[in-house]
Amino acid sequence: MELQEQLDTLQQRGIGVAAISYDTVDVVSDFSERRGITFPLLADPESRVIKSFGILNTVAEEGVGDKANDPGVQADVAKYVSAFGANSLIVGTPYPGTFILNRDGIVTSRFFEEFYRERNTTSNIMLKTGVGVSPIAAVRGETAHLSFTAYPSNTSVTVGTRFSLALDVAPGAGMHVYAPGAEEKGYRVIGFELDPTEIARIEPVNYPESEIYFFEPLDEHVPIYQSPFTILQEIVMNGDEQAESAMSTLDALTFTGTLNYQACDDAICFLPQSIPVSFTVDLEMPDRKRANQ
Repeated sequence: MELQEQLDTLQQRGIGVAAISYDTVDVVSDFSERRGITFPLLADPESRVIKSFGILNTVAEEGVGDKANDPGVQADVAKYVSAFGANSLIVGTPYPGTFILNRDGIVTSRFFEEFYRERNTTSNIMLKTGVGVSPIAAVRGETAHLSFTAYPSNTSVTVGTRFSLALDVAPGAGMHVYAPGAEEKGYRVIGFELDPTEIARIEPVNYPESEIYFFEPLDEHVPIYQSPFTILQEIVMNGDEQAESAMSTLDALTFTGTLNYQACDDAICFLPQSIPVSFTVDLEMPDRKRANQ
């Protein structure tokens, strides 16, 4: 379980961890023992905490109610509850997600998905909230204009995993590269262009805030990066039955594509560059066993 694997790192950075389930104490205890979980795993069998956070999955109850055979309800159940249909054991479940709270108990970030099988990884949330992770399986490179380190947030994924390919970039002395918005003036914005795959969805690149640069030779203002920065290319492994079937036949998946950018200094704009990139993640099948009982 990734949350357990990242526990030491999170605690070293002053972040406490707790998980809440609608399961009974016995089920939670059995699951915790079987998976070697050492952080608090709390039982909320009456869904009181789940309701207080406003994340009770009401679709689960609709799926076993009077309108269970309604096509609209069945479609909602398949998206928000289970591809295998609703049953009474699922009533009381929350929409799966993660809340980040500060020391005063105030929610500062939250991460939820539309499709119940899609889940952010712990490492991906750490990257998106600026906590950061140690680069793993990193690819490092250097050109005449910049140096970079590219690495996946996770080296293994499963059905519905939302993870990222991170890119740490350090422009060379006197150099800058272009941020979103610069394409309107004809410049190439730095980013990934990954080749499509049938079992994963490539999301838009997540960029940090840029700065406005005055390029005197052309008398224009453009958004750029000239200090070290990080961009995140999110990828979501498909959560449908066809994707799960395809993944079950594979041990790993390799993503290929290019890192594209254009660099300039205070006097010259260089030609756009495309650098081939590839990275491989291991594929694991979901563990759906809740307890040994």
